[in-house]
Amino acid sequence: QVQLVESGGGLAQPGGSLRLSCLASGFTFRDYFMAWVRPAPGKGLEWVSAINSGEYRISYADSVKGRFTIARDNAKNALYLQMNSLDPDDTAVYYCVKGPYADFNDYDLLTGRVEYDSWGQGTQVTVSS
Repeated sequence: QVQLVESGGGLAQPGGSLRLSCLASGFTFRDYFMAWVRPAPGKGLEWVSAINSGEYRISYADSVKGRFTIARDNAKNALYLQMNSLDPDDTAVYYCVKGPYADFNDYDLLTGRVEYDSWGQGTQVTVSS
């Protein structure tokens, strides 16, 4: 049974930082691309960042580029999201999701064509002074 368990959310001040973690189990973690997504008001689901199985393809949404860093540790079955220079617009529940393949392309991420097949329970990030 696939399980994705996020942690690390909380309250941060504008300009502050948080680090999200996701521990995976129940599947061969190193064989799939992973991503972070969040609901966006009026937009449905917003893809935040993705990393492929071999860690050589990483993508970010324009809204977080230069501020967030995604990483994975295949030996630990772990996915991370370092979030710096946080803005109130980053306030959301962040979900760790498993992709259906080892690799991805940006077009599919941007257009929402990817069908993530497993989701974590989400971790709340609130950015407020």
